[in-house]
Amino acid sequence: MDLLELINVPMTWWYTYAFGLGVIIGSFLNVYIYRFHTGKSLSGSSHCMSCGKGLRWYELIPLISWLGLRGRCSGCGSLITSRYFLVELVTGLLFLFTLTITTDLISVLLWWYIFSVLLAITVYDLYHFIIPDRLTIYLGVTTVLLFSYQNIYLANNLDSLLPTLAAATLGSLFFFTLWFISKGRWLGFGDVKLALPLGILVGSEYVFSFVVLSFWVGAAISIFIIGFNKLKRGKDHLQIDQKAITMKSAVPFAPFLVASSLIIIFTNFNALALFSFA
Repeated sequence: MDLLELINVPMTWWYTYAFGLGVIIGSFLNVYIYRFHTGKSLSGSSHCMSCGKGLRWYELIPLISWLGLRGRCSGCGSLITSRYFLVELVTGLLFLFTLTITTDLISVLLWWYIFSVLLAITVYDLYHFIIPDRLTIYLGVTTVLLFSYQNIYLANNLDSLLPTLAAATLGSLFFFTLWFISKGRWLGFGDVKLALPLGILVGSEYVFSFVVLSFWVGAAISIFIIGFNKLKRGKDHLQIDQKAITMKSAVPFAPFLVASSLIIIFTNFNALALFSFA
């Protein structure tokens, strides 16, 4: 069922609702990511990580509370990581942009779940350098459901199943080869497993672009971080200590895979077109 047929309101209202729901889900994701694999219940009350002060209701409003507190605890004044604000904002934007690619209710709900899982994977990998298998399984199952619904149920295009699975498998095998050759130094095995559902998400036509773009995004971000660290150290200290971030430093690869897939999903970027001279 199309959203516009479900409730006859202007599309701007749906955009507002999607963004608002997204920032709320983003707030939940922050709690989920922090408490994942810690044994802590998701129903526990939120509190300051430094002084343990319980947060009041007006300190839990997505986006607004962090801005109002200026990123600091009202009790002890310690910094509150900007991760909370960014996760809420990005989730809201992803939910909003979903409506630019589909307005089918079931498709929208599946995409929203997928984007939520991708954000959880990205942030968790950034902090812990590992991709939990549970999240990859959640992503894989939902991706198969989305593909089956859109391509088999709605479009009645069963012929797209094998090419998509084959292309996604080849993309994952490419990353497996890098993992095997480097003995896990270049990327983790979790990245290999993550590449499979992401390959299904982007579709057989864009798997090559997905692989290539993940390295381009990785290179661009790495160069930016290295340049930022150089500028931060000042002109008199351009020589970076060996412990600082360099091109040889270990970096989580999942964020690059996720960023690559999102770019393709929302823009249909095709790397093959850049190499075409026709």
